[in-house]
This record gives sequence, structure tokens and C-alpha cells, in this order.
Amino acid sequence: MADFSLSRSTRIQADPARVHALVDDFREWTKWSPWEGLDPAMRRDYTGPDHGVGSTYRWAGNKKAGEGEMRITESTPRAVVVDLTFLKPFKATNVTTFALAPVGEPAGGATDVTWTMTGSRNAIMAVLGKLFFDKAIGSDFDKGLASLKREAERA
Repeated sequence: MADFSLSRSTRIQADPARVHALVDDFREWTKWSPWEGLDPAMRRDYTGPDHGVGSTYRWAGNKKAGEGEMRITESTPRAVVVDLTFLKPFKATNVTTFALAPVGEPAGGATDVTWTMTGSRNAIMAVLGKLFFDKAIGSDFDKGLASLKREAERA
């Protein structure tokens, strides 16, 4: 198994609490997630608390959207950590972290956001990851961070 880590970052002109609220509640992801538009008929199921640790989001959609589950396992003002399990189109388990760093004076006038996915891949997936998946996921992260930025700065 080969470990991998993929990150993308952006600066958002909004305080960390505003950004945190958009990441810490899966219902808010419909406003910025790069995968939300893949299947207009996607089924969504939210369980557990509305936000924070224990909040869970399950989805099932077309071939592009796939199927899986996310569960928030850590939530602090500086980070939201999500366990991510893909069931379709392939099985995988990863950890996704949103690191939130206040920037500027007054403190928190802006937020540097780093979105990181980590996990392990078997030999075949490690090769395919380097050739295809990492570029696609990186592009999705860039798109999602741009949407998160627009949404947070709109408030």
C-alpha cells in the first residue's frame, strides 16, 4: 500500500468562523461542493448532529456522483476532519481535512483554507492515482475552494 496526500489552498476574505460554518455542516456543502452538480437526482441522507463531530452525510447518485459516506470526526475553530468512504464507482477510505488559519488584522479578517485528502492505495491505484486521479481530485478541490470562497465572501 502506498500512502498519498493531496492538498489545495486558497485565501478567503471572510473570518474563520464564517468559513468553518460552511465546512462543518454537510447541508451547507450543497452551496460549494464541486460534486454537488454531478447528479441532479442524487439521494442525500443526513444523520447525527446538524454539524460537528458525529454529523454524517450519505449520498448515492449516477455513475459520476457514485455512492459513499462522510462523517465529521474532529471539529475545532482551526480544522474540520472528515472520514470519507467511497462505495461506488470504487471502494476507498480516505481522510479529508480542512485547515483554517486566520490572517490579517484584526485577527480573522481573512482565512487561509487548505483542503487535504490523505489515504493509502494499492499498487495499481497508486499508479492510476499519479496518472489520473490526483489531477482530477486537485481540479475538483480548486473548483470547490473557489465556490467556498464565493459563498463565504458573499455574506
